[in-house]
Amino acid sequence: MEVPEKQLQILKRNSVSLISEEELIERLKLGRPLRVKLGVDPSRPDLHLGHAVVLRKLREFQDLGHHVILIIGDFTARIGDPSGRSKTRPMLSKEEAKQNAITYSQQAFKILDRDKTEIKFNSEWLDGMSFEDVIRLSAKYTVARMLERNDFEKRYKNNEPISIAEFLYPLAQAYDSVVVKADVEIGGDDQFFNFVVARKIQEEYGLQPQVILTMPLIEGTDGNLKMSKSYGNYVAFEDPPEEMFGKLMSIPDTLIIKYMRLLTDIPEERILQYERDIKSRKINPRDVKMLLAFEITRFFHGEEAAVRARENFIKVFRKKELPSEIPEIKVKESELSLVDLMVKYANISSKSEARRLISQGGVRLNNTVIKDIHAKVAVSNGDILRIGKRRFFKISC
Repeated sequence: MEVPEKQLQILKRNSVSLISEEELIERLKLGRPLRVKLGVDPSRPDLHLGHAVVLRKLREFQDLGHHVILIIGDFTARIGDPSGRSKTRPMLSKEEAKQNAITYSQQAFKILDRDKTEIKFNSEWLDGMSFEDVIRLSAKYTVARMLERNDFEKRYKNNEPISIAEFLYPLAQAYDSVVVKADVEIGGDDQFFNFVVARKIQEEYGLQPQVILTMPLIEGTDGNLKMSKSYGNYVAFEDPPEEMFGKLMSIPDTLIIKYMRLLTDIPEERILQYERDIKSRKINPRDVKMLLAFEITRFFHGEEAAVRARENFIKVFRKKELPSEIPEIKVKESELSLVDLMVKYANISSKSEARRLISQGGVRLNNTVIKDIHAKVAVSNGDILRIGKRRFFKISC
């Protein structure tokens, strides 16, 4: 195990908040593996690169010999995290949370070391709490302190509703830290308030308060809003290689260095050199972005898949050619609505999603853009259906 001072330098790299450096050093000097907690609510089934930022930091803890506890918030997901929200989140059903939780725990091991990770589901202890237990937990924190939270404060001043359940969310998350006796909790910077609450609640239960380490939130492919499936600007762990590569090539140039720093193992010296070369126009940002897209795609899908994705991107977007490999769909009808073609044969999740893509001009049959959501199309062998920039299908009748 590295000496505490060296560990500190590694662990605080790229972080936003560390409370406190002195406390972390003190615990590192104990010479035992620290219990490092990350809680994730399975509000949706897929992990995306926003999650990868924190998971990569967790992996650093593991590589330094520490014990990681990944808490899948299958109970707290049913409440809904109010962090950064201007209105109450919809609650998930128990079944939805459970199904999403299975996906989360599987995908996390694309980054984490399975042998060094303890997975807990917080329904294990929160489901069994009585109403008296909840009242006693609630008594350990005040409404005044809760309203110090920025988003609660704004909503309160604007006479916008705040449910009592939202006040209970930070307390439930804090109780997770009590149960697992967390030495350190890490997460995105939007979780800072929740982590502070956990420190106070741990003290109330006679525990030493956890160290807080928060990581930057990354903007999504639109370059504006934070990466989220809700905003449709995400790159998912499970995206096919070509789609992952293409999405990464669509990010604004202003995000290249941030993504490179937070999502790859490229040495800092090289990143700084790329940053200087982009600013001085010694290098085309597109070429650096292609390197970034390759590195991330390779991490999730392997070298061969990343090479194919890069070649495919060059072929389709630079040379305006069709991809070398196009999945074939066997269509039974010779004429059908475009919406049905997309939903029945092209893996579009719903008719409303198909209509949205059509109305936005994102659907082509051969080289013709179709914007009529009620359009019927006649299809023939060899026709090419293109959805968005990266999805192609060859029709077989």
